[in-house]
Amino acid sequence: MPRPFRFGVSFIDPAPADEWRAKCRRAEELGYDVILVPDHLGMPAPFPALVAAAGATERPRLGTFVLNAGFWNPALLAREVATTDALTGGRLELGLGAGYVQAEHDAAGLPFGSPRARVDHFQRTVEELGRLLDSEVPLMLGGNGERMLGLAAEHADIAAFTGASLVPGSTEGKLVPMTDADFSARLARYKKLAAGREEPAELNLLIQMVAVTDDRAAAVAPLVERVPDTTVEQALELPILLVGTLEQITAQVLAQRDTYGFTYLTVLEPYMEAFAPVVAELGGK
Repeated sequence: MPRPFRFGVSFIDPAPADEWRAKCRRAEELGYDVILVPDHLGMPAPFPALVAAAGATERPRLGTFVLNAGFWNPALLAREVATTDALTGGRLELGLGAGYVQAEHDAAGLPFGSPRARVDHFQRTVEELGRLLDSEVPLMLGGNGERMLGLAAEHADIAAFTGASLVPGSTEGKLVPMTDADFSARLARYKKLAAGREEPAELNLLIQMVAVTDDRAAAVAPLVERVPDTTVEQALELPILLVGTLEQITAQVLAQRDTYGFTYLTVLEPYMEAFAPVVAELGGK
């Protein structure tokens, strides 16, 4: 039997205290299972934001989505994690990635380093957290590269996929969607690396767009214009885009669980309301 669905929303917009608490309560009212915060400059600081979210809600889990390991010293991060887990009543889920936005490192005065160096630091961080943390905080790991997939296969309770890759040479972290073939290949590689696990990890997918519409082609046309060599038909096949009527979107979510195994979907804050009817229909099923 497949895992039941879980749905998360990633809050990317900073807000004053009352507004922050209100949108966290709204996510809970809509049935979202997880409230998530990213780790980018210009967005909310993850740990205090999650503590505030815990004070405003009762049911949802609370997660980082995902921390940039390059911003963190492992020992100090372990302290943040332990404190946040305690202050949220054990509701924390820790998401961690290697980082991909050079401009943010430059702005923070931190080294960006080579891909190898970033993954080396990521690996050390994962291993140190495992050694230092006493609490059983679920660990989400995300990445597309071979080593990152291997580390996720070995360590992750939740393996996260974005279905997008960095534009070569971009220092601002510009991403473009993977083709369906490339995405399927990366997922298949992860599953091969994770084949020996006793307990399979939960699979998470970040949904990049939700558009409830009768005109699917028109909804994806702006994306097609920005991505070279992509047709409307190809865009509509991408698992990271949920486009169509509510019935079509619900069917797509069910099909992606059958095809890929994704049972934990995250939507970005601007799509929280649009996706809510699907959460109500499929949550926990």
